[in-house]
Amino acid sequence: MDSALNDPHNGSAEAVNPTNGTTRPPSTPEGIALAYGSLLLMALLPIFFGALRSVRCAHGKNASDMPETITSRDAARFPIIASCTLLGLYLFFKIFSQEYINLLLSMYFFVLGILALSHTISPFMNKFFPANFPNRQYQLLFTQGSGESKEEIVNYEFDTKDLVCLGLSSIVGVWYLLRKHWIANNLFGLAFSLNGVELLHLNNVSTGCILLGGLFVYDVFWVFGTNVMVTVAKSFEAPIKLVFPQDLLEKGLEADNFAMLGLGDIVIPGIFIALLLRFDISLKKNTHTYFYTSFAAYIFGLGLTIFIMHLFKHAQPALLYLVPACIGFPVLVALAKGEVTEMFSYEESNSKDPATVTESKEGAEVSKRKEKKEK
Repeated sequence: MDSALNDPHNGSAEAVNPTNGTTRPPSTPEGIALAYGSLLLMALLPIFFGALRSVRCAHGKNASDMPETITSRDAARFPIIASCTLLGLYLFFKIFSQEYINLLLSMYFFVLGILALSHTISPFMNKFFPANFPNRQYQLLFTQGSGESKEEIVNYEFDTKDLVCLGLSSIVGVWYLLRKHWIANNLFGLAFSLNGVELLHLNNVSTGCILLGGLFVYDVFWVFGTNVMVTVAKSFEAPIKLVFPQDLLEKGLEADNFAMLGLGDIVIPGIFIALLLRFDISLKKNTHTYFYTSFAAYIFGLGLTIFIMHLFKHAQPALLYLVPACIGFPVLVALAKGEVTEMFSYEESNSKDPATVTESKEGAEVSKRKEKKEK
């Protein structure tokens, strides 16, 4: 859960390149503005499109595409788990060689990134395939046991179009693995963020408040209370953050003086904003008031984070500004409209309900039978 970070020397004096000890010129005001503006835009894209896709995901009938629902218990435990993970990574980087740790992490995120990017671009790529494209269906099934006790471990259905998307994503994966280029990093980071907003669902607004409140404390403590967050963020060579060079105008694509924003500062507020969009739809008023309000609140909060960060030349816990904005603005709107009760009583059905999953599987089987008969 990295916060927005920057080099505290930027814009004021010559900064030292830690890799070779050489100095580099400070970033220009234009370069800094371009970097921060690009980070803001990149943060907004996965939230907006991920929220829209979360609506289709919530009403999907394919069991394999069902979202993961976060309950209040999960939300309460998440800051503790995140803190243990962060501290563990910090100790690992202190004890073991950073080079070997990052090599293992690169391989891990190489696989995850390809799958996430493939899932992200699949809906867009389907529009480019011709009508007569030979699209064959495949199923990857892995079971445990036999007879009545047989249990499905993996049941993944895909087609030829998905394989094409997987191939294109693999090109980006190889590029990232070999070069660690910031554009490849951002493609994976955007894919992770969009998938997170789409597939992670809060079951109600109260759970969202618990999650955001807990991570608010987590973010403030680990950034202001210790150097753990900043150290891990700068040592961790994995697409868990979006980066943009502040010296792009001077060095082009080979620029290396980055401003960065952690994916947690996108996904965590993003899943709350997506929940409010689904709440808007449940009201059946043909308006998206709460979604647009929370989306504008996110822009305000992240903009304030960037301003404070640039003003004090110090890493900032983005959730310090994002959480009050993303929760406060929609609640004020609900108070003004007299819909606070409706907002906090809104409850999404549990996507992991066995009955729901069974019905979805039965529906999928019926559809398959119909397709076979038509063929």
